[in-house]
Amino acid sequence: MLPVWFFIGVLLSIYGVIILVTALGELSHPPEVVLAQYHPALFAAVLLLSIGGFYTFWFWPGRRKKK
Repeated sequence: MLPVWFFIGVLLSIYGVIILVTALGELSHPPEVVLAQYHPALFAAVLLLSIGGFYTFWFWPGRRKKK
């Protein structure tokens, strides 16, 4: 049985990649919004990728051997 946290980690990683691609596109064409110079999409992508990577690694199926 696969843990649900493994799937949550995979989904967070996928969302992080999608947001990262759009954030890299916004670097050359920044949007006309307040505080755009801080690139919040880039920070969100890095955060989602790190949390998703942690959950995916930690709850990888078969990583923990049952006694």
